[in-house]
Amino acid sequence: MRKLLTYFCLCMCLALTASAQDENAPKKAYQDAASAGARFAIQGEYSGDIKVEGSSIKLGVQVIAGQKDSLKFAAYVGGLPGDGWTGDEVIRGEGTISGNKATLKSDMGSGEIVDGVLTIKHSDDSAIGTLKKVERKSPTLGAKPPAGAVVLFDGTTADKFTGGRMSEDKLLMEGVTSKDTFQNFELHLEFRLAFMPNAQGQARSNSGCYLQGRYEVQILDSFGLEGLDNECGGIYKASKPELNMCFPPLSWQTYDIEFQAAKFDADGKKTSNAKVTVKHNGVVIHRNRELPTGTPGGPLAKEGSEPGPLFLQDHGDPLRFRNIWVKPL
Repeated sequence: MRKLLTYFCLCMCLALTASAQDENAPKKAYQDAASAGARFAIQGEYSGDIKVEGSSIKLGVQVIAGQKDSLKFAAYVGGLPGDGWTGDEVIRGEGTISGNKATLKSDMGSGEIVDGVLTIKHSDDSAIGTLKKVERKSPTLGAKPPAGAVVLFDGTTADKFTGGRMSEDKLLMEGVTSKDTFQNFELHLEFRLAFMPNAQGQARSNSGCYLQGRYEVQILDSFGLEGLDNECGGIYKASKPELNMCFPPLSWQTYDIEFQAAKFDADGKKTSNAKVTVKHNGVVIHRNRELPTGTPGGPLAKEGSEPGPLFLQDHGDPLRFRNIWVKPL
């Protein structure tokens, strides 16, 4: 059954209602759905059941907007990542948008998305299931700071950060360093990736969350990608996330992080690595992970046990942040 499903999904087609795409510069970034256009309306997550050999199987599909008129998709048996995916091999494919339609197809099957519903059809054109577009939300969105927490940003002022800037809609902009410093702590951070369909890889809504000014948890539009150490949720040069929990761009996402600083003896020799547990959109992607070295590019180049700041990196891409607090431990 698995082989049949894999073969079918690799061959499926997505026929989508869309309009012709403009040819934006690669760094063109959108901050809202209204200006993002048809590609953004198509891109997203779809979830539902299909019938294969008489059995009902849950399927999750992530549709990713690409350059100009291109699309990619990733399909997950059992459901979307964090929502039932069995961990089986991800089924991937590509497609193009032409006129008011975008297709991925073969002789074996097809699919059609209209008004947020993906209807999957067999080779005889019979429907075998429908997947609806879903907009997931992190269960920790809006988490309130606990007693003893330091509120770094609540939408009223950016004065808690060196270089702090707010957008017109009172969101924190990238490229800021907290004036407060922390050693061992819990961090809650909410971030929104820009929609940059013509950019690729590290040029696609890139930033970084530096813990203690030394260790980076990557922030990047990695929706539908493999989930590597230089993608969203990855700890750069140290560990890829256990699961790629990146939501589509323009969705609010959360990091909930517990950090323990490295320890050093009286001679300055490190006796214990820093450790971190990271939840991305409410799902643990690193559990008590040791960090053997610091990350280049942060405000503190050398590892140490002394407190350091929260640094939200500027890679030239316009991201937004809100609801940031730290509870020292």
